[in-house]
Amino acid sequence: MRFSERVLAMQSSPVRRLLPYAEEARAKGKKIYPLNIGQPDIKTPPSFLKAIKDFSTDVIAYATSQGDNALRDAMSAYYAGFDIPLKREDIIVTAGGSEALLFAFMAICDPDDEVLIPEPFYANYNAFGGSVNVKVVPITTKPEEGFHLPPRKEIEALITPRTRGILVSNPGNPTGTIYTREEMDMLADLALKHDLYIIADEVYREFVYDGLKYTSFGHLPKIEDRVIIVDSVSKRYSACGARIGCIACRNKEFMAQVLKLAQGRLCVPTLEQVGATALYSTPKSYLEEVNKEYQARRNTLYSALKQMPGVVCAEPKGAFYVMVKLPVDDAEKFIIWMLQNFDINGETMMAAAGEGFYATPGMGKQEFRLAYVLNNEDIVKAMNILKQGLEAYPGRVEAAVAR
Repeated sequence: MRFSERVLAMQSSPVRRLLPYAEEARAKGKKIYPLNIGQPDIKTPPSFLKAIKDFSTDVIAYATSQGDNALRDAMSAYYAGFDIPLKREDIIVTAGGSEALLFAFMAICDPDDEVLIPEPFYANYNAFGGSVNVKVVPITTKPEEGFHLPPRKEIEALITPRTRGILVSNPGNPTGTIYTREEMDMLADLALKHDLYIIADEVYREFVYDGLKYTSFGHLPKIEDRVIIVDSVSKRYSACGARIGCIACRNKEFMAQVLKLAQGRLCVPTLEQVGATALYSTPKSYLEEVNKEYQARRNTLYSALKQMPGVVCAEPKGAFYVMVKLPVDDAEKFIIWMLQNFDINGETMMAAAGEGFYATPGMGKQEFRLAYVLNNEDIVKAMNILKQGLEAYPGRVEAAVAR
């Protein structure tokens, strides 16, 4: 049977592709410290399930395509707390941030149009673009430079008549990078000059460390009509399985087009919207404590990585990920070797291979992403396993190769 060129060209998830090796290792009795996936272990606020349990109706009816008004009002109030001026009509509820990203691509791009994205980037950007025949054009960033953006002239040279937007994750997944105001203003100026949209993936807004001040692309009034904000409750409230997100924009014409897409898929699940509405009433103290916990985990992980010979990484300033450049021949082979051939007292660790976070062929071969979503004690154990694994790996090289 024939398959579409579109689906054949799509890559497997670098986060989930190696799960069969993990399952095999567990079947042999190994304990695995899973640093490969951004699944927080922080407890979801109890208000989510309580709201669903307390919800009573004779019929679970369709919600409106744009999302329940109570939820959109709660989202609007949340953004007001960040001085991001988004009203109910500027927001459409989506099935997680994933659907919001797909809607953004579909609304601004035709097949073979292009979107610029700093790489390494959230691996599913490749999948989202490929599923609607949108070409991802990478803006390459380097671990030695903290994954910050290259000079304006290098980015502008990538813009073609088919470029429709620039997609930026801020704080960054997988790098943990937080862009400076100067970098954001540079992208804003390019968007104005070349009539582009800025798709701002800001799902890690609360995860900013070391006293840094968070700036949203929604804070830049000169591009208020071309900023598309993608958001989600998944990481903020440790509710990944709720699959509630939103797409938000102050451009009314754009939102009218997105509403057509929302109507085409009917609606987001009613009960999850009930639970998500309650999440937005979570006290700020919850988010403050979560921030402190992740910063402590970041400190533990980064301190251990710095002490490993040949390892290169930039200190992540946000989110809960770090991209690590390893003194190995191939990071994916190393991860598989760790799962199949290495353990300490029956324990090993797992990461996500770096190549899948790039669009440029051959990039990321020596890199992997770690998600510091485990408690500090487990992170210490996992880093000790990684250190000894690197020392024992037969494909070790002297140091990570500079590029």
